[in-house]
Amino acid sequence: MMEVVQLAEGWSLDHDGNPLPAQVPGCVHTDLLAAGLIPDPCLGLNEHEVAWVGRRAWTYTRALAAADTAPDPSHERTDLVFDGLDTAAVISLDGHELGRTRNMHRRHRFDVTGRHGLLRVDFASAYDEAAAVRATTGERPNVYPEPFQYIRKMACSFGWDWGPTLVTAGIWRPVRLERWSTARLARVRPSVTVSDGAGRVELHVDVERTERGTHHRLEVRAEAGGVRATSTLEGDTAVLTLELPDVELWWPRGYGEQPLYDLEVTLVDQDAAEPSGTAGGGRLDAWSRRIGFRDVVLDRAPDEHGTRFTFVVNEVPVFVRGVNWIPDDTFPSRVTPERYRAALRRAAEANVDLVRVWGGGIYEDDAFYDACDELGLMVWQDFLFACAAYPEEQPLRGEVEAEARDNVVRLMSHPSLVLWNGNNENLWGFRDWGWEPELDGDSWGGGYYLDLLPRIVAELDPTRAYSAGSPWSGSWDHHPNEPAHGTHHSWEVWNRRDYARYRDSVPRFVAEFGWQAPPALATLRRALPGETLAPDSPGMLHHQKAEDGNRKLERGLAHHFAAPKGDFDRWHYLTQLVQARAVAAGIEYWRSHWPVCAGAVVWQLNDCWPVTSWAAVDGDGRPKPLYHELCRVYADRLLTLQPGQPDGPDGPGGPGGPDGREVPVLAVVNQSAAPWHAAVTLRRVRADGTTVAERTLDLTVPPREAVRQPVPEDLAPDPASADELLVADAAAGGEAGAEILRAVHLPVPDKDFAYPAPRFDIAVEEAPDGGGNVEVVVTAHTLVRDLLLQADRLGPDAVCDTGLRTLLPGEHVRLRVDSAAGAGADAVRAALFCVEPA
Repeated sequence: MMEVVQLAEGWSLDHDGNPLPAQVPGCVHTDLLAAGLIPDPCLGLNEHEVAWVGRRAWTYTRALAAADTAPDPSHERTDLVFDGLDTAAVISLDGHELGRTRNMHRRHRFDVTGRHGLLRVDFASAYDEAAAVRATTGERPNVYPEPFQYIRKMACSFGWDWGPTLVTAGIWRPVRLERWSTARLARVRPSVTVSDGAGRVELHVDVERTERGTHHRLEVRAEAGGVRATSTLEGDTAVLTLELPDVELWWPRGYGEQPLYDLEVTLVDQDAAEPSGTAGGGRLDAWSRRIGFRDVVLDRAPDEHGTRFTFVVNEVPVFVRGVNWIPDDTFPSRVTPERYRAALRRAAEANVDLVRVWGGGIYEDDAFYDACDELGLMVWQDFLFACAAYPEEQPLRGEVEAEARDNVVRLMSHPSLVLWNGNNENLWGFRDWGWEPELDGDSWGGGYYLDLLPRIVAELDPTRAYSAGSPWSGSWDHHPNEPAHGTHHSWEVWNRRDYARYRDSVPRFVAEFGWQAPPALATLRRALPGETLAPDSPGMLHHQKAEDGNRKLERGLAHHFAAPKGDFDRWHYLTQLVQARAVAAGIEYWRSHWPVCAGAVVWQLNDCWPVTSWAAVDGDGRPKPLYHELCRVYADRLLTLQPGQPDGPDGPGGPGGPDGREVPVLAVVNQSAAPWHAAVTLRRVRADGTTVAERTLDLTVPPREAVRQPVPEDLAPDPASADELLVADAAAGGEAGAEILRAVHLPVPDKDFAYPAPRFDIAVEEAPDGGGNVEVVVTAHTLVRDLLLQADRLGPDAVCDTGLRTLLPGEHVRLRVDSAAGAGADAVRAALFCVEPA
């Protein structure tokens, strides 16, 4: 049986001739940081202080003893296996070169049988490797002034509009020795399908033999769900099929359960003896995964609205409630399975059902996809190309193919994986960003996205859909980012417009859109120690990587609120509020137009360091108000009020009264499996809390459907007064104690509304479970709009269970705050924010 020896210990990093202890997996930056030789690059302006690290060559060494690799009767062969080398490296043992690598995203294997001595991994600077490739292929356009398209490395380590420029090198994934005899399982490719309730697993198995193994009879055995199959190898390949009757289906979160089946494959030497002396008992190698049975079809049929992009899971069309995922740390080797699981569990708790792994990062660790399998989070996996024209010449082309084959096979067992996507924004860039004339016929990646990658997916993983890119309209017959066809990235709103403009169109599938906001205050204080915080203070500007980012924040704020002069805390609250409102405006509108729009994937869930960005959860893992808004707008049942659209999907003039004024739209969305019998109470209310008109509408929304209808005209606020608002309330379910959903509509911007000075009482109580947890009861005496408790102001570990809440006079809300021992009413009041009069 194969013996595996992990090589995590005993490594050194050479630093100017001096050996430093090296952690493997790890990288140069983390080793230098542990040795105290560089400051933390994620704090203050330190990123600049460590730029030199990425421009130097580095060497890792470790001794391999003769006993580690010597052949013996039970182990003819010893392989040295690297799961990830970052990036351009020469590997040698006892002065003899084993091989060279130039791809962070591949596994590498070297035969070291009988060899021992000093194991050495020499990494070139990624900049030098990229320059050498660029000299061969020629220049290609790029949206950033860094050479990431010339090296198969995590692109965002060269910096992005949310990330630092920290160009890494190192052994970033595990390394081990594999000692084996006769034969090993070189590749196992499980194709898992389901039809009429029966599951089918078709296993394609490749083996590698030693010279002795070429004369042995080998058998492959497979088992799943109590069903077994065997195959005697003719040559070095075998195909086995398992037929499982009446399997339990795997469903996305919110649609059903996620049953998983153990799949085990064993390679057996039929010529080896059992302990009893009979032949057929020689276990040589084993492979196991957990699989799930589900049918996923991507409906891309043309219709009267354009071209669909709808995921259909187990014959049920799904409105995707998604988030984009970037590498969770600027140094990915620091992300543990526990950290993956915590981040993804938080996504699931926000009612997310799809995570898109973005193409400028990495193919994530197996622990990421395992967690998605268990949590019911569908995975959209980009191939790793983003925002640049990529040369298709050697040496890159061979690396791209090997990388794609490696990762398709590695990930295809996961039931959560539902889509392979060719790239991020490169088809759009070719057509719309001036690349086409600049390239003048040079290669740019189109051959990868439209030929090589779809062929690899069709060959290796034919049960899954492939899309050439995001955005992509399906063909060159339409603009790549045409909203009516395929996937759409909606960035004009953030870049140039008010967030209300999200309601201008109904794309078929919004794969990217978002709005920026700063991280939590405790995160800023840790990341910018000693700095007097201001929107334009040095550290704040350094931790704002977006082009014209602060002015875009200011422009978005100015549509709705007067700019707070010299009040950082107020600016911080309002920018976080606008982020939450902006994303909610898009999702509410697009969900209410299901099934024309079939999904929204927010940019982005997470951050890789403390930064002002589009993330819902900041770089220290603290949720922004946006996170809590996602919990609300991605819930199975959603109640929303939307402005009437002068020109849009509701028809010319939108909903309106006979006098021509716009009338708000009530939209009720039910993505649950049961009908929603909703008694919606509509109240037209003055700013002082007086009710002008009230009515209850009894609506029934069928399962997986949305209803839109104009608000009765007598309930529509008078836009001329700037003193009226519309409030809608409904129970999320029919059972007693069901959550009450609330939607609020103002006919004018907040800065023009006659808000009263907010008045409310606060009571702080110990939570029933104690443990330093408290409950805060806020009782309103006036209209209190978008009340927010910034829990981290009570303590860096404090977390509130609730985001933005709007209260009418006499109403109260109970907020739970964990890890807030000793917080009194005064401290809580200082941590509470709400909209105030202009």
